[in-house]
Amino acid sequence: MSKIINKVTPTITNMIRMDHTHVMTAFHQYTEFRSPNKKQALVETICLGLQIHAQLEEEIFYPAMRSVQHGSSVLEKSVPEHDDMRRLIGKLRAMKSSDVDYDNTVMDLMRMVIHHVADEETVLLPRAERLLGKERLSELGVQMTKRRLQLVKPHAGELASSHIRSLSSSTVMVLAGAALAAGYMFNRSSHSRQQTGQHSAH
Repeated sequence: MSKIINKVTPTITNMIRMDHTHVMTAFHQYTEFRSPNKKQALVETICLGLQIHAQLEEEIFYPAMRSVQHGSSVLEKSVPEHDDMRRLIGKLRAMKSSDVDYDNTVMDLMRMVIHHVADEETVLLPRAERLLGKERLSELGVQMTKRRLQLVKPHAGELASSHIRSLSSSTVMVLAGAALAAGYMFNRSSHSRQQTGQHSAH
């Protein structure tokens, strides 16, 4: 069973890249012209995602890197950069999205994240793939997946709420329409099976 999990779970480096992509996509959806409610929802998603990502790296990825490399300037400054991000996240959570300085604070966080991501993707991740090897990277990927589930579980409702609130009204309507259509098709299918069963009984 563990071999199957290893095959379907991304390596830890690819998982980190995916996290980077998700948070940068959320940042690019943020504009000063969005409604305060949608801004707040996007920022909640970004902040929680960054917090979980940082904790996963500090618990799993960075220790693995320290075991094979010493004195890396990029690695050594990563945790202080996470602390700077947490400081801005705390500031944003204490603000309202309608506050004058809210947009600038979000942009400060985005610039910090872009710099951090660039260092990791150009230096740290390629180095990890060279030094740790595919098998170890896969093992760490499984470990990170399990730990992520533990960290996300208490925030599942918050994440779902933020995601729905950040969607445009047209997207919500499309999703609602798709859900209704799926329900309609399911009901028709169930009704058809019942009728078939009744005819078979006769």
